[in-house]
Amino acid sequence: MVREQPFWLGGRAERSSRVLDVINPFDGATVARTWLAGPAEFDRATDAAIAAAPAMRALAAYERSAILSAASVEIRTRRDEIARAIALEAGKPIRDAVTEADRATMTFQVAAEEARRLEGDVIPIDLAPHGKGRLAITRRFPIGPVAAISPFNFPFNLAAHKVAPAIAAGNPVVLKPASKTPMSALLLGEIVQSAGLPPGAISVLPMDRETGDRLVTDERYKLLTFTGSSAVGWTMKARAGKKRVILELGGNAGVIVDEGADLDFAAARVTTGGFAFAGQSCIAVQRVFVHDRIFDQFASKLVSNVERLKLGDPIDQSTDLGPLIEEDEAARIDAWVKEAIAGGARPLTGGRRCGRAMYMPTVLVDVPLDAKVCAQEVFAPLVALARFTDFQRALDLVNASSYGLQAGIFTPSLEHTLAAFDALEVGGVMVNEVPTWRIDHMPYGGVKDSGLGREGPRYTIEEMTELKLLVINRQAT
Repeated sequence: MVREQPFWLGGRAERSSRVLDVINPFDGATVARTWLAGPAEFDRATDAAIAAAPAMRALAAYERSAILSAASVEIRTRRDEIARAIALEAGKPIRDAVTEADRATMTFQVAAEEARRLEGDVIPIDLAPHGKGRLAITRRFPIGPVAAISPFNFPFNLAAHKVAPAIAAGNPVVLKPASKTPMSALLLGEIVQSAGLPPGAISVLPMDRETGDRLVTDERYKLLTFTGSSAVGWTMKARAGKKRVILELGGNAGVIVDEGADLDFAAARVTTGGFAFAGQSCIAVQRVFVHDRIFDQFASKLVSNVERLKLGDPIDQSTDLGPLIEEDEAARIDAWVKEAIAGGARPLTGGRRCGRAMYMPTVLVDVPLDAKVCAQEVFAPLVALARFTDFQRALDLVNASSYGLQAGIFTPSLEHTLAAFDALEVGGVMVNEVPTWRIDHMPYGGVKDSGLGREGPRYTIEEMTELKLLVINRQAT
């Protein structure tokens, strides 16, 4: 029987006249059903958020923290239910889906802790004569209703990274989940509402693009937070008007494997970083630059690891790699690989489709730098290997991208580590680790086409609050 899940409008479960079937990308089966919110529901959710703003603003730090802690406990309690929903709707292997649920538990708990640490400063104001005798302090205040748009690839935890900081900051939030993966976000809405939010403070609304676009342009929202493609994100920013915008966008993650690196370890981590969830992560390993002296040895180890990956049904506990989100994505990456091969690239393994939305994990060499699999975000189970002899050249190759989210370097050299940290045009440099690594409280975000602002509860809370200054003239008579 297909599970039915209403959407959440102002904290209440509701339906509309427009059914949205949720399709399992592995076998094409309908696994769940919800409903699309339309313009009328959008307006009601927006009105509810505006009405809830004073109550959210009035919540004390301990009250916001208690709501977030209760949600964290409930997520942990329901982790298996949440993980199954993620696996069925997104095609994410169940082991990775469990990890995503666990990460969301942490995201909410960290947000609960940060809600208690929302501090201000005492500013030394007497740096000039006319500042003498005055006291200045700062305090952060909620920005107001938050519009949030989350992606399909981490449908629960990336929604959590928008909802939890909004609550911690004292803001109501309206969340539009990805239309292909709404069910886990609807579970999140249910959990958060039951944790004790004021009425109307949260809505989770699957919407078509036209309706959801109003989150971008409606001036009643004071902040837009979006995770998705770069082209869509920057277009949204251009149309967002006066509202503040946080963009977590695409990537084209580069890795350097330096001479002297532990090749077994590096190959194992690149296998995980490039092929987990079929490469559908903005920080998935895509381009790997390997020192010429160790290139053949590293390539052999990587191919051996990749060929041991088990493809199959995401619900199977033994599955390492499941489907892409839809058949069109498998067709797209197949076309990109064929283009690269026509330009001189060689597949060391993979390079073909193997099912409805499945694509064989692929390692390419001799890829032209302007081929789509190098120059654009691949978002598929594919890595491209290239040689270097000069370390500075490797840094330049990583930087030769319009993206700048995270990068990785495997090296025993402190000098090369510091050079990479100084030179790489990215939001984060991972040393002896892949750029795919993330822990949920760290500042996460990119530069160039990869976005604007940082996520991680503490950093998102700062974006979702307004800093206000108070100056008192103590000499007034």
